[in-house]
Amino acid sequence: MLPALPKDQLLAQCRKMLLVRRFEERLIGLHREERFRGHYHVYIGQEATGVPAISLLQPDDMLFSTHRNHGHILARGGDPGRLLAEILGRRDGYNRGKGGSFHTSPRELGFLQCSGVVGGILPLGTGAAYAAKSRASGQIAVCLFGDGALEEGAVPEAFNLASLWKLPVLYLCENNGKYGAGNATGAAQSSTMAVYPLTELPQAYKIPAIQVDGTDAGAVHDALRESIDAIRSGYGPRFIEAQTVRWPGSETNWPVVKAPTAVDLAWDVSGVPEDVRDWYRDSDPVLRFMRELVESGHTDREELTILNRSVADQVEAAVDFGFDSPYPELGEAETDVFADARSPVR
Repeated sequence: MLPALPKDQLLAQCRKMLLVRRFEERLIGLHREERFRGHYHVYIGQEATGVPAISLLQPDDMLFSTHRNHGHILARGGDPGRLLAEILGRRDGYNRGKGGSFHTSPRELGFLQCSGVVGGILPLGTGAAYAAKSRASGQIAVCLFGDGALEEGAVPEAFNLASLWKLPVLYLCENNGKYGAGNATGAAQSSTMAVYPLTELPQAYKIPAIQVDGTDAGAVHDALRESIDAIRSGYGPRFIEAQTVRWPGSETNWPVVKAPTAVDLAWDVSGVPEDVRDWYRDSDPVLRFMRELVESGHTDREELTILNRSVADQVEAAVDFGFDSPYPELGEAETDVFADARSPVR
Protein backbone atom coordinates (compact mmCIF):
# COMPACT_ATOMS: atom_id res chain seq x y z
CA MET A 1 0.00 0.00 0.00
CA LEU A 2 1.00 3.62 -0.40
CA PRO A 3 1.71 5.95 2.52
CA ALA A 4 -1.25 8.23 3.25
CA LEU A 5 0.40 11.31 1.79
CA PRO A 6 -0.47 13.95 -0.83
CA LYS A 7 0.45 13.27 -4.45
CA ASP A 8 3.45 15.61 -4.45
CA GLN A 9 5.01 13.84 -1.48
CA LEU A 10 4.35 10.42 -2.98
CA LEU A 11 6.00 11.46 -6.23
CA ALA A 12 8.91 12.91 -4.28
CA GLN A 13 9.38 9.55 -2.58
CA CYS A 14 9.13 7.79 -5.92
CA ARG A 15 11.81 10.07 -7.30
CA LYS A 16 14.13 9.27 -4.40
CA MET A 17 13.56 5.54 -4.81
CA LEU A 18 14.37 5.82 -8.50
CA LEU A 19 17.42 7.96 -7.72
CA VAL A 20 18.75 5.31 -5.36
CA ARG A 21 18.07 2.54 -7.87
CA ARG A 22 19.56 4.29 -10.89
CA PHE A 23 22.56 5.57 -8.93
CA GLU A 24 23.40 2.06 -7.77
CA GLU A 25 22.86 0.53 -11.21
CA ARG A 26 25.13 3.18 -12.75
CA LEU A 27 27.75 2.57 -10.08
CA ILE A 28 27.78 -1.12 -10.95
CA GLY A 29 28.22 -0.23 -14.61
CA LEU A 30 31.12 2.10 -13.86
CA HIS A 31 32.89 -0.60 -11.91
CA ARG A 32 32.38 -3.18 -14.65
CA GLU A 33 33.84 -0.65 -17.07
CA GLU A 34 36.87 -0.50 -14.73
CA ARG A 35 36.47 3.23 -14.18
CA PHE A 36 37.11 2.79 -10.47
CA ARG A 37 38.45 0.10 -8.16
CA GLY A 38 37.61 -1.17 -4.73
CA HIS A 39 34.74 -3.10 -3.22
CA TYR A 40 31.29 -1.65 -2.60
CA HIS A 41 27.78 -2.73 -1.65
CA VAL A 42 24.50 -1.46 -3.06
CA TYR A 43 21.08 -0.71 -1.57
CA ILE A 44 18.99 -2.14 -4.41
CA GLY A 45 15.86 -3.90 -3.13
CA GLN A 46 15.53 -1.91 0.09
CA GLU A 47 14.38 1.45 -1.25
CA ALA A 48 10.84 1.19 0.13
CA THR A 49 12.31 0.88 3.62
CA GLY A 50 14.91 3.64 3.66
CA VAL A 51 13.05 6.32 1.73
CA PRO A 52 9.78 6.42 3.74
CA ALA A 53 11.61 5.85 7.03
CA ILE A 54 14.10 8.68 6.58
CA SER A 55 11.38 11.03 5.30
CA LEU A 56 9.87 11.01 8.80
CA LEU A 57 12.98 12.34 10.56
CA GLN A 58 13.69 15.88 11.68
CA PRO A 59 16.66 17.78 10.17
CA ASP A 60 18.68 17.56 13.40
CA ASP A 61 18.11 13.85 14.06
CA MET A 62 21.26 11.71 14.04
CA LEU A 63 21.74 8.80 11.63
CA PHE A 64 24.11 5.84 11.69
CA SER A 65 24.42 3.57 8.66
CA THR A 66 26.36 0.60 7.34
CA HIS A 67 28.20 -0.49 4.21
CA ARG A 68 24.89 -0.18 2.30
CA ASN A 69 24.79 3.54 3.02
CA HIS A 70 24.34 5.00 -0.48
CA GLY A 71 20.57 4.60 -0.35
CA HIS A 72 20.30 6.15 3.10
CA ILE A 73 22.36 9.18 2.09
CA LEU A 74 20.33 9.78 -1.07
CA ALA A 75 17.07 9.24 0.82
CA ARG A 76 18.18 11.94 3.26
CA GLY A 77 18.57 14.39 0.37
CA GLY A 78 22.23 13.79 -0.36
CA ASP A 79 23.85 15.10 -3.54
CA PRO A 80 24.56 12.12 -5.86
CA GLY A 81 27.51 13.98 -7.39
CA ARG A 82 29.23 14.51 -4.06
CA LEU A 83 28.42 10.93 -3.06
CA LEU A 84 30.00 9.54 -6.22
CA ALA A 85 33.01 11.82 -5.81
CA GLU A 86 33.50 10.37 -2.33
CA ILE A 87 33.24 6.81 -3.62
CA LEU A 88 35.89 7.68 -6.21
CA GLY A 89 38.17 9.19 -3.54
CA ARG A 90 37.88 12.70 -4.96
CA ARG A 91 38.29 16.02 -3.20
CA ASP A 92 34.70 17.21 -3.75
CA GLY A 93 33.26 14.16 -1.97
CA TYR A 94 31.39 14.50 1.30
CA ASN A 95 34.51 13.57 3.26
CA ARG A 96 37.05 14.91 0.74
CA GLY A 97 37.67 11.41 -0.56
CA LYS A 98 38.71 9.91 2.78
CA GLY A 99 35.56 7.94 3.53
CA GLY A 100 35.06 6.01 0.33
CA SER A 101 32.00 3.88 -0.33
CA PHE A 102 31.62 2.22 3.08
CA HIS A 103 32.38 5.20 5.29
CA THR A 104 30.85 8.22 3.57
CA SER A 105 29.44 10.20 6.51
CA PRO A 106 27.84 13.55 5.54
CA ARG A 107 27.70 15.41 8.84
CA GLU A 108 25.54 18.14 7.33
CA LEU A 109 22.86 15.52 6.65
CA GLY A 110 22.98 14.21 10.21
CA PHE A 111 25.13 11.13 9.54
CA LEU A 112 27.49 10.82 12.47
CA GLN A 113 28.89 7.52 11.25
CA CYS A 114 28.59 5.13 8.33
CA SER A 115 30.73 2.05 8.79
CA GLY A 116 31.63 -1.26 7.23
CA VAL A 117 32.20 -2.67 10.74
CA VAL A 118 29.22 -4.98 11.16
CA GLY A 119 27.21 -3.98 14.21
CA GLY A 120 29.59 -1.15 15.06
CA ILE A 121 27.05 1.63 14.68
CA LEU A 122 24.61 0.33 17.30
CA PRO A 123 26.65 1.22 20.39
CA LEU A 124 27.61 4.51 18.73
CA GLY A 125 23.98 5.36 17.99
CA THR A 126 22.99 4.38 21.50
CA GLY A 127 25.68 6.69 22.88
CA ALA A 128 24.43 9.53 20.70
CA ALA A 129 20.93 8.94 22.04
CA TYR A 130 22.31 9.15 25.58
CA ALA A 131 23.92 12.49 24.73
CA ALA A 132 20.67 13.76 23.20
CA LYS A 133 18.69 12.81 26.30
CA SER A 134 21.30 14.37 28.58
CA ARG A 135 21.12 17.64 26.65
CA ALA A 136 17.32 17.46 26.30
CA SER A 137 17.88 18.36 22.65
CA GLY A 138 14.75 16.63 21.34
CA GLN A 139 16.83 14.68 18.81
CA ILE A 140 16.58 10.98 18.22
CA ALA A 141 19.29 8.61 17.00
CA VAL A 142 18.49 6.19 14.18
CA CYS A 143 20.54 3.05 13.57
CA LEU A 144 20.07 1.52 10.12
CA PHE A 145 21.61 -1.95 9.90
CA GLY A 146 21.25 -5.44 8.50
CA ASP A 147 20.23 -8.65 10.24
CA GLY A 148 23.84 -9.82 10.51
CA ALA A 149 24.61 -6.97 12.93
CA LEU A 150 22.50 -8.70 15.60
CA GLU A 151 25.17 -11.41 15.88
CA GLU A 152 27.65 -8.97 17.44
CA GLY A 153 28.05 -8.96 21.22
CA ALA A 154 27.96 -5.17 21.49
CA VAL A 155 24.39 -5.12 20.18
CA PRO A 156 22.58 -6.66 23.18
CA GLU A 157 24.74 -4.47 25.43
CA ALA A 158 23.44 -1.43 23.55
CA PHE A 159 19.86 -2.73 23.82
CA ASN A 160 20.25 -3.17 27.56
CA LEU A 161 21.46 0.38 28.17
CA ALA A 162 18.92 1.91 25.80
CA SER A 163 16.11 0.13 27.61
CA LEU A 164 17.35 0.85 31.14
CA TRP A 165 17.74 4.55 30.43
CA LYS A 166 14.79 4.92 28.00
CA LEU A 167 17.02 6.44 25.37
CA PRO A 168 15.61 8.13 22.24
CA VAL A 169 16.93 5.64 19.71
CA LEU A 170 15.31 3.79 16.81
CA TYR A 171 16.81 0.49 15.74
CA LEU A 172 15.77 -0.23 12.14
CA CYS A 173 16.92 -3.67 11.05
CA GLU A 174 16.76 -4.16 7.28
CA ASN A 175 16.62 -7.94 7.01
CA ASN A 176 17.47 -8.74 3.41
CA GLY A 177 17.11 -12.49 3.78
CA LYS A 178 17.12 -14.10 0.35
CA TYR A 179 14.08 -16.35 0.75
CA GLY A 180 11.35 -13.79 0.98
CA ALA A 181 9.62 -11.22 3.14
CA GLY A 182 7.29 -12.78 5.66
CA ASN A 183 8.79 -16.26 5.20
CA ALA A 184 8.96 -17.53 8.76
CA THR A 185 11.67 -20.05 7.87
CA GLY A 186 13.70 -18.29 5.23
CA ALA A 187 13.88 -14.66 6.25
CA ALA A 188 16.33 -15.36 9.07
CA GLN A 189 18.56 -17.73 7.13
CA SER A 190 20.87 -15.02 5.84
CA SER A 191 22.33 -14.75 9.36
CA THR A 192 23.37 -17.31 11.95
CA MET A 193 21.09 -16.12 14.74
CA ALA A 194 19.60 -18.77 16.99
CA VAL A 195 16.88 -16.25 17.81
CA TYR A 196 13.83 -16.25 15.57
CA PRO A 197 11.91 -14.11 15.00
CA LEU A 198 14.67 -11.53 15.29
CA THR A 199 12.33 -9.25 17.22
CA GLU A 200 12.67 -11.58 20.22
CA LEU A 201 16.20 -10.31 20.88
CA PRO A 202 15.28 -6.65 21.62
CA GLN A 203 12.08 -7.79 23.32
CA ALA A 204 14.22 -9.69 25.83
CA TYR A 205 15.45 -6.25 26.90
CA LYS A 206 11.90 -4.90 27.04
CA ILE A 207 12.27 -2.90 23.83
CA PRO A 208 8.99 -2.90 21.85
CA ALA A 209 9.70 -4.58 18.52
CA ILE A 210 7.66 -5.37 15.42
CA GLN A 211 8.13 -6.90 11.99
CA VAL A 212 6.98 -5.15 8.83
CA ASP A 213 7.06 -5.92 5.11
CA GLY A 214 9.99 -3.82 3.91
CA THR A 215 8.78 -3.90 0.31
CA ASP A 216 5.56 -2.13 1.36
CA ALA A 217 6.28 1.61 1.64
CA GLY A 218 2.95 2.32 3.32
CA ALA A 219 3.47 -0.32 6.00
CA VAL A 220 6.98 0.97 6.66
CA HIS A 221 5.72 4.56 6.86
CA ASP A 222 2.99 3.70 9.37
CA ALA A 223 5.24 1.57 11.57
CA LEU A 224 8.02 4.16 11.63
CA ARG A 225 5.65 7.04 12.32
CA GLU A 226 4.19 5.31 15.37
CA SER A 227 7.61 4.28 16.66
CA ILE A 228 9.16 7.70 16.17
CA ASP A 229 6.21 9.38 17.88
CA ALA A 230 6.65 7.06 20.87
CA ILE A 231 10.39 7.75 21.06
CA ARG A 232 9.89 11.52 20.90
CA SER A 233 7.25 11.24 23.63
CA GLY A 234 9.85 9.80 25.99
CA TYR A 235 8.85 6.14 25.94
CA GLY A 236 12.33 4.92 25.10
CA PRO A 237 13.79 2.86 22.24
CA ARG A 238 11.93 1.01 19.54
CA PHE A 239 13.01 -1.81 17.18
CA ILE A 240 11.61 -2.49 13.72
CA GLU A 241 12.57 -5.42 11.53
CA ALA A 242 11.81 -4.55 7.90
CA GLN A 243 11.82 -7.79 5.92
CA THR A 244 13.00 -7.33 2.35
CA VAL A 245 13.98 -9.85 -0.28
CA ARG A 246 17.64 -10.02 -1.31
CA TRP A 247 18.17 -8.52 -4.76
CA PRO A 248 19.48 -11.37 -6.96
CA GLY A 249 22.22 -9.12 -8.34
CA SER A 250 23.88 -9.18 -4.89
CA GLU A 251 24.27 -12.94 -4.73
CA THR A 252 27.83 -12.83 -6.10
CA ASN A 253 30.93 -11.11 -4.73
CA TRP A 254 30.45 -8.25 -7.18
CA PRO A 255 26.96 -6.84 -7.88
CA VAL A 256 25.51 -7.53 -11.33
CA VAL A 257 22.53 -5.76 -12.93
CA LYS A 258 20.26 -8.53 -14.20
CA ALA A 259 17.69 -6.15 -15.70
CA PRO A 260 18.02 -2.32 -15.74
CA THR A 261 15.08 -0.63 -14.07
CA ALA A 262 12.40 0.58 -16.46
CA VAL A 263 8.87 1.79 -15.77
CA ASP A 264 7.29 -0.87 -18.00
CA LEU A 265 8.72 -3.62 -15.77
CA ALA A 266 6.13 -2.70 -13.16
CA TRP A 267 3.54 -4.37 -15.39
CA ASP A 268 5.48 -6.74 -17.65
CA VAL A 269 8.62 -8.65 -16.62
CA SER A 270 8.66 -10.97 -19.63
CA GLY A 271 11.91 -9.34 -20.80
CA VAL A 272 13.69 -10.08 -17.53
CA PRO A 273 15.95 -13.18 -17.40
CA GLU A 274 13.84 -16.11 -16.28
CA ASP A 275 16.01 -17.01 -13.30
CA VAL A 276 15.35 -13.65 -11.61
CA ARG A 277 11.90 -12.88 -13.00
CA ASP A 278 10.10 -13.78 -9.77
CA TRP A 279 12.03 -11.12 -7.82
CA TYR A 280 11.20 -8.33 -10.26
CA ARG A 281 7.55 -9.36 -10.40
CA ASP A 282 6.93 -10.04 -6.69
CA SER A 283 9.65 -8.42 -4.58
CA ASP A 284 10.99 -5.31 -6.30
CA PRO A 285 9.89 -2.43 -4.02
CA VAL A 286 10.43 0.29 -6.63
CA LEU A 287 8.32 -1.44 -9.26
CA ARG A 288 5.66 -2.12 -6.63
CA PHE A 289 5.60 1.54 -5.59
CA MET A 290 5.22 2.74 -9.20
CA ARG A 291 2.49 0.19 -9.86
CA GLU A 292 0.56 1.30 -6.78
CA LEU A 293 0.91 4.96 -7.75
CA VAL A 294 -0.76 4.29 -11.09
CA GLU A 295 -3.42 1.94 -9.72
CA SER A 296 -4.38 4.51 -7.06
CA GLY A 297 -4.80 7.22 -9.70
CA HIS A 298 -2.02 9.46 -8.36
CA THR A 299 -0.14 9.36 -11.67
CA ASP A 300 0.13 7.49 -14.96
CA ARG A 301 2.84 5.59 -16.81
CA GLU A 302 3.73 8.55 -18.99
CA GLU A 303 4.42 10.80 -15.98
CA LEU A 304 6.51 8.08 -14.36
CA THR A 305 8.48 7.62 -17.58
CA ILE A 306 9.28 11.34 -17.65
CA LEU A 307 10.27 11.19 -13.98
CA ASN A 308 12.51 8.18 -14.58
CA ARG A 309 14.21 9.94 -17.49
CA SER A 310 14.80 13.03 -15.36
CA VAL A 311 16.40 10.90 -12.64
CA ALA A 312 18.62 9.20 -15.22
CA ASP A 313 19.81 12.62 -16.40
CA GLN A 314 20.50 13.62 -12.79
CA VAL A 315 22.62 10.50 -12.29
CA GLU A 316 24.61 11.17 -15.47
CA ALA A 317 25.29 14.70 -14.26
CA ALA A 318 26.49 13.17 -10.98
CA VAL A 319 28.87 10.89 -12.88
CA ASP A 320 30.34 13.88 -14.71
CA PHE A 321 30.72 15.78 -11.44
CA GLY A 322 32.40 12.85 -9.72
CA PHE A 323 34.97 12.22 -12.42
CA ASP A 324 35.62 15.93 -12.94
CA SER A 325 36.48 16.32 -9.25
CA PRO A 326 40.26 16.27 -8.65
CA TYR A 327 42.06 13.93 -6.32
CA PRO A 328 43.08 15.43 -2.97
CA GLU A 329 46.52 16.94 -2.57
CA LEU A 330 48.99 14.69 -0.75
CA GLY A 331 49.14 17.05 2.22
CA GLU A 332 45.42 16.60 2.88
CA ALA A 333 46.20 13.17 4.34
CA GLU A 334 47.22 14.98 7.53
CA THR A 335 44.06 17.08 7.85
CA ASP A 336 40.84 16.16 9.67
CA VAL A 337 42.63 13.40 11.56
CA PHE A 338 41.81 14.65 15.05
CA ALA A 339 38.68 16.32 16.39
CA ASP A 340 39.03 19.93 17.50
CA ALA A 341 38.31 19.91 21.21
CA ARG A 342 37.50 23.61 21.04
CA SER A 343 34.62 23.07 18.65
CA PRO A 344 31.20 23.35 20.32
CA VAL A 345 29.13 20.18 20.62
CA ARG A 346 26.10 20.33 18.36
